[in-house]
Amino acid sequence: MVVTDPRQADNPIVLANQAFLDLTGYAADEVIGRNCRFLQGANTDPNVIAEIKAAIVEEREFTLEVLNYRKDGTAFWNQLHVSPIHDDDGRLLYHFASQDDVTEFRKVQVLEATERRLLKEVDHRARNVLAVVNGIVRLSRADDPKLYAAAIQQRVQALAAAHSLLADKGWHEVALDEIIRQQLDALGSDRVRAEGPDVMVSAFVVQPLALVVHELLFNATIHGALSGPRGTLTVRWDQAPQPGGFELRWEEADGPPPPDARRKGFGTIMLRGMIEKQLRGQIDQQWTGSGLVVTIKVPGSLDGLPDPLAA
Repeated sequence: MVVTDPRQADNPIVLANQAFLDLTGYAADEVIGRNCRFLQGANTDPNVIAEIKAAIVEEREFTLEVLNYRKDGTAFWNQLHVSPIHDDDGRLLYHFASQDDVTEFRKVQVLEATERRLLKEVDHRARNVLAVVNGIVRLSRADDPKLYAAAIQQRVQALAAAHSLLADKGWHEVALDEIIRQQLDALGSDRVRAEGPDVMVSAFVVQPLALVVHELLFNATIHGALSGPRGTLTVRWDQAPQPGGFELRWEEADGPPPPDARRKGFGTIMLRGMIEKQLRGQIDQQWTGSGLVVTIKVPGSLDGLPDPLAA
């Protein structure tokens, strides 16, 4: 604790106990006669300093935490309590100030807050993944049990691969090129070409987009251009006007003509569920004389997204 005298110029310290000297590393003759501001440093919050000044001027009691510095330059969090002392006539005589080093306590608080955020984020990511899996199970065709099981397995594997990619990137932005090529490279075909500029997309995009590419690629190999001997696939993308947004064009050529039923219903529910419901994007599918052309547009801002494939 210290006592300061506001009746003297600059409200200097007139008394400091040994605990204060031990805390700050100063000797008594180095603090007596000085204003307490010598404990402030480069990272002391100016807003907190302003609060202290205002309370001193207004002669009111206060308690707050301020970042202070010892004589050797090390920082510590000081829980500062200041009380004005008045005489019987209400005139201000002294300020009594106590200091409590709460550095370790704040470290524990920060650690606990970080842990809570981490658990919340893990819970959020787990819910999203489970929601996507739920959508996969619900939207996969179940006409043949074996084909149904195989389709589920392949889609979950695509989701797992995207999950691993996210984990490798620390759950931050991922290059669009990596997401697309991860799925295309698994096919190992020399009739597939992918090209586009560097585009970084939100972590929200990675798993649903991976499933979209997987779905398109699966259909291309079973029903589309890659099911024939001469068919080709070209995937191109470009940056959208909004940061993190993109436009993707999936173009198949020289494949067999699809039946009319497949022309109307090709992957519509799964693809639109991923692009429109989860990513708030747009998807357009057109069958041309040469093959399927899919155009996908995804905006850059994806904050507050609903669960995948909701409704």
